[in-house]
Amino acid sequence: MKYFLSILFFLILISLLIGLYVNQTGNTLLGNKIIGYTVLTAAFVFMPLFLAHRWKGKKLKDYTLSEENMDKLKNLNQKK
Repeated sequence: MKYFLSILFFLILISLLIGLYVNQTGNTLLGNKIIGYTVLTAAFVFMPLFLAHRWKGKKLKDYTLSEENMDKLKNLNQKK
């Protein structure tokens, strides 16, 4: 999964650069389409895959502000 995400990231980056190049060379309609599809791919394909990969095996409870975590933060501040 790590290598797949790396390859997908570089493909998205290359696609964005190609879109910017095509946009600057005069074919703005095609360049804007390439940039738009690249942004959509990054937002709706790459980002969820990346987040799922990074959060695998972690507890969401550790990162949310529940009453238990708020009490821990208050106790840390009182100790200082």
